[in-house]
Amino acid sequence: MNVLITLNIPEAGIELLKKEGLQVDVWRHDTPMTPQELVEKCQNFQALLTTGMDSINKDFLQKCTHLNIISQFGAGYDNIEVIEARKLGIAVGNAPDAMTDATADIAFALMLAASRKICYLHKSILTDEWGFFSPRAHLGLELKGMTLGIFGMGRIGFEMAKRCQGAYQMKVIYCNRSINSKGEQDLAAGKVSFDELLEQSDILSVHCALNSETRFIFNAGAFQKMKDTALFINTSRGLVHQQDDLYQALISGTIWGAGLDVTDPEPMRPDDPLLFLENVAITPHIGSATIQARDEMSRQAAQNIIQYYQGDRVVNLVN
Repeated sequence: MNVLITLNIPEAGIELLKKEGLQVDVWRHDTPMTPQELVEKCQNFQALLTTGMDSINKDFLQKCTHLNIISQFGAGYDNIEVIEARKLGIAVGNAPDAMTDATADIAFALMLAASRKICYLHKSILTDEWGFFSPRAHLGLELKGMTLGIFGMGRIGFEMAKRCQGAYQMKVIYCNRSINSKGEQDLAAGKVSFDELLEQSDILSVHCALNSETRFIFNAGAFQKMKDTALFINTSRGLVHQQDDLYQALISGTIWGAGLDVTDPEPMRPDDPLLFLENVAITPHIGSATIQARDEMSRQAAQNIIQYYQGDRVVNLVN
């Protein structure tokens, strides 16, 4: 069987596929294929190892009904119309465990960076604005004993909560569809409603999937319900927050600060006003950008395809 890999992923997964006798073609260009190029390229392949950069929508799937399996290089798969793939008998897999620690680390780092205005103050050195000691300038927040609110208490949310509780003895609350028994047992986390999460959190960290329920759920109305001393952290998807509303909440003092690894749009414009706020830290969607995480993402995405063709249960099947 032939496998098309749509970006130049780490060799770990590529070697696994080749070892199993699968024919592998890797798109090794820096820019992703256009939708039309992807459709045309896919005609000679039975398996597709894709990334979040590819739009696997209904139009694509209707033109590539011959595919057996689509395996996502990553945990999120909101770029894939999973229901349509299921109707066409195309299996869809992902790599859910690969980036848990790496993304939790980024959420934790953004919390620290925003709370102490690190990104803004680093830039002030580059522009020769260090100046003299001023006792009331650039004051940040101390995090010890704060209440951490987790929106989406899955693997990454749990690890973020564990880090915050261990480092700063934070009280943990969470908003989730279901009860997270491990979080409640290990971290004494309390399940709350969405409004309670907004009202009680000192740090609100977002770790949900992007879907019709979560799209723009953090909007002007949500920010209005948050504490004016609250930090908003988002490492999930940029479309979970309404970016203009977030900017207004920050400049008006409705909330205190924000740390973002995801934005809307991506890439972010270099003149976006959010980038120039003192109480904001932004990274360019690097939550999974560690050697270990990217290697494991490559292996898990490849393993989905191998399991499918070996006739085994695809462990990380999402449809």
